[in-house]
Amino acid sequence: MADPIPELTSQGVSSKVAVAGHPIHAMLVAFPIALIMATLGCDVFYWWTADPFWVRAGLWASGFAFWLGLLAGLSGTAELLLVRGIRRHSAGWTHFVAAVMLLSVAGANWGLRLAGADITPLPWGMFLSVLAAFFVGLAGWHGGKLVFEHQIGLMLSNDD
Repeated sequence: MADPIPELTSQGVSSKVAVAGHPIHAMLVAFPIALIMATLGCDVFYWWTADPFWVRAGLWASGFAFWLGLLAGLSGTAELLLVRGIRRHSAGWTHFVAAVMLLSVAGANWGLRLAGADITPLPWGMFLSVLAAFFVGLAGWHGGKLVFEHQIGLMLSNDD
């Protein structure tokens, strides 16, 4: 299918929130993604072994996932507000909404664990971890569309 607005994809859009030309958002998102998946892993291992170590590990992983996700989200929001080319694509808005939902679920997951740090994360912690993993996939898919299909956030010489 042909792109209905070819001028949007004919040339990329460089990042405005960057260090030495490297987009900060792209550098930060790897950490919360890994920690969201680690939280799910902790829940699965706790379910499998009933070892309380996994409850504590899940608490720490979910907390760091939330706070590092907040940092990544702030840099991504700055990009959305500063770079007009991102706002022109539906993938940019879908990525943003999915990422906000992910942060909400990650915060709820961490809050649930903080409120009952000594008790099992099952079933609600596991449910929130699976839901967070879903939103990681959704946000990542649309973030990838921005980078690979629309060439958003690349190290380019032209600015929008």
